[in-house]
Amino acid sequence: MSVTYEIVFHVKPEKRALFLSLLSGVLDAMRHEDTFISATLHEDPSDPLRFMLIETWQDHQDVLDVQLARPYRTEWHASLPALLKEDRLFSLWRELRNDSRR
Repeated sequence: MSVTYEIVFHVKPEKRALFLSLLSGVLDAMRHEDTFISATLHEDPSDPLRFMLIETWQDHQDVLDVQLARPYRTEWHASLPALLKEDRLFSLWRELRNDSRR
């Protein structure tokens, strides 16, 4: 069963460009993973330092056991304390319905 993660980031003003650069590298790499379904990055229209990432994967256990340990995530995870104003907010979701025109 697929699982979706909603992750909210509050970035330090001087770290915005680095945050986006490091996250882009992770997103570019993870799209090639077999259990990856989708990822969408959002910016808060009223706060350019607040971002929401929506990731959907085929299997939660695979994310925990395999995906979070991928080498392309090492620099990203290590950098987060210096990039963020506060801890990330995580939510875990299970899809009930998916409608799309794309």
